[in-house]
Amino acid sequence: MSTSTPPRRRLHDRASIDALADLGTSAVFEKGTVIVSEGERGGSLFVIRSGRVQVFAGADGDKQVLIDEHGPGDYFGEMSLDGHTRSASVRALEQSTISVVPREQALAFIKGNPAWSLELIFELAHRARLATDNFKSLALFDVYSRITRLLLSLAQTSNGAQVIPAMPTQSEIGQRVGASREMVGIILRDLETGGYIARNGHSATIMKALPKRW
Repeated sequence: MSTSTPPRRRLHDRASIDALADLGTSAVFEKGTVIVSEGERGGSLFVIRSGRVQVFAGADGDKQVLIDEHGPGDYFGEMSLDGHTRSASVRALEQSTISVVPREQALAFIKGNPAWSLELIFELAHRARLATDNFKSLALFDVYSRITRLLLSLAQTSNGAQVIPAMPTQSEIGQRVGASREMVGIILRDLETGGYIARNGHSATIMKALPKRW
């Protein structure tokens, strides 16, 4: 089975992001705080100045599906600029300072900055592609393949090595790939024992090509 890596998102134009953030009001959210909730009426755009957030959606019962994470220079809430309800929830993974930009100011900024409007289109395309890839992964691949695809998608090249700077916990990986924490733990331990990945605190390094099958 394929373990190809989804394309990495484009680097944002930080100058434009900062200008957009300056239009809003900064707020500090403590770790674990739900910043926006799935299904609520949206409007504001949120720009992350510091910290990290996690995007998630509800599933059957009390289950949650983790969708993505964002850090400084990223933004979220753009899907509800059309006036519809929010399609997912977002919570702070750590204390985060976020600029809350009202819908009117966000739309005026987009209209007045054609170059950044194009970047927004590319970002929306990236997020739609990520959602499609996640759906196909759940539908077509076994648990091991889903885990390795996730690890590869999170890896960044640093000094010639593939590094996952913020390695998700076993529970978080399970929520993102639709597997139990126990199964994730077994697979990760086998990958470590085989010398395929090495974990160091909150980060991990992919040491060599991951096997196509487990």
